[in-house]
Amino acid sequence: PGGDADIVARLAADGARVDVVPGLVTGTAAAVDAALPDRAATRPLLGLRVVVTRAAEQAGELSSRLRRLGALVVELPTIRVEGPADGGAALGAALESLAGGDWLVLTSANGARRVLDLVPDARGLDGVRLAAIGPATADVLAGAHLPPDLVPARYVAESLLEELPEPPADGSARVVLARAAVARDTLPAGLRARGWRVVVVEAYRTVPAAPSPEAVEAASRADVVCFTAPSTFDRFVELAGLERLSPTVACIGPVTAAAVRARGLEPTVVATEYTVAGLVEALARWARG
Repeated sequence: PGGDADIVARLAADGARVDVVPGLVTGTAAAVDAALPDRAATRPLLGLRVVVTRAAEQAGELSSRLRRLGALVVELPTIRVEGPADGGAALGAALESLAGGDWLVLTSANGARRVLDLVPDARGLDGVRLAAIGPATADVLAGAHLPPDLVPARYVAESLLEELPEPPADGSARVVLARAAVARDTLPAGLRARGWRVVVVEAYRTVPAAPSPEAVEAASRADVVCFTAPSTFDRFVELAGLERLSPTVACIGPVTAAAVRARGLEPTVVATEYTVAGLVEALARWARG
């Protein structure tokens, strides 16, 4: 991208909602050009149109972090997060059956919130050990005075498998895994292979969102598209097609990157810390070259 005039012209051609870039320099062309080196250092995404594909209610943190680095954010919610198909009956029964020594494993902040909806008092999980994948999941639990007993070093199922203790020899303890309706089998299969008794229960569902054709068109002309889960990538492809996907694809981690590669594409950016902050930092490093 060039100077401010170029940025404004690109946005006017977009036909989409336009975000004002904080700290935008105005004045003569010479003054703008003189300011650009410093702005490039502090706002490496300056003028880049970046698509956020998360559910609308969860896009805020990612969008805000991108804007602070100068990005022109296009929010295209590709999915919605909803409660389980049975209204939470199976999750409620699984939580009531937990006993001392059991593990309750939560793989996302969405799952943690659904559990807390059914267990408003921390004493309801007294004696139950908690495992959370990722700091966002851990933060939800900690906010309810339920600090997890285990947060694996890497924020993927494989890391939890490595770090969860061995099951008791008498088989008295279980792992209750509360997660999305559609998820990888890596964790439950790996836990069973280690000798754990595993109960898998649906805590929430992701369902396709239906953004407007105008929003899809604006997203298809973006410079970068960010994906935070395989479901966001798959739905984007359903909405816009692979041929309209920006050549610059940014993924929050290896699981999402694998979904992109399964379609014959290579992600440009894959975060090494599998969080929203990690994704934005990886994108900033890419932009700085």
